[in-house]
Amino acid sequence: MKNYVVIGGSSGIGESIVSLLEKTDAKIFATYNTHPKSNTNQTTYHHLDVADSDFDLSNLPDEIHGLVYCPGTINLKPFKRFKDEDFIEDYKIQVLGAIRIIRLLLPKFISTHPASIVLFSTVAVQQGFTFHSQVASSKGAIEGLTRALSAEFAPKIRVNAIAPSLTNTNLVGRILNTPEKIEIQGSRNPMKRVGKPDDIAEAAVYLLSDKSSWVTGQILHIDGGYSTIKG
Repeated sequence: MKNYVVIGGSSGIGESIVSLLEKTDAKIFATYNTHPKSNTNQTTYHHLDVADSDFDLSNLPDEIHGLVYCPGTINLKPFKRFKDEDFIEDYKIQVLGAIRIIRLLLPKFISTHPASIVLFSTVAVQQGFTFHSQVASSKGAIEGLTRALSAEFAPKIRVNAIAPSLTNTNLVGRILNTPEKIEIQGSRNPMKRVGKPDDIAEAAVYLLSDKSSWVTGQILHIDGGYSTIKG
């Protein structure tokens, strides 16, 4: 049985990842911040604020086979309205939180061969979108971190990131809070729909699994073709 850690596993894409992992022979250790969940036979939930400076991971087993870091923010507004503190707080959640979790779990990964780390970027890193300066900055750092750690940790630990386009989760509630908005946003995608959490979760579970044993250092664009297909 494999042990997986899903940071931010109680809602959105993280919740879908946990649900898919529960269909495998795995033990899942998931965290929540604002969306509490009850434990199941396979999944144990613990509260964790990734912006906090004090992490308690004493409940985890000695060997971890995979980590998915899901916490994120989407704060869209003109660049001139952002303050320094906005970028710093976003970086703490999106990047520094991932760095600290990986650092703390590294001894548990090293004892496991092989292991896999899955991080999250966004299509906005490679495509220039208005009002996306904050999220593109922090997720750009995630892409750099993914490539650097994949080189440093190979061959024992694989590190990859997924870069979705617009996906229907709580994070984008204001953008997709009516059927009309969902239809409009979906029409802009080559596949003529917005993403679903399961679309992204399936890719994450693949990257955790042995089926992706020769995949590392990659930014996997699960975006309905948005980043490459021009209509």
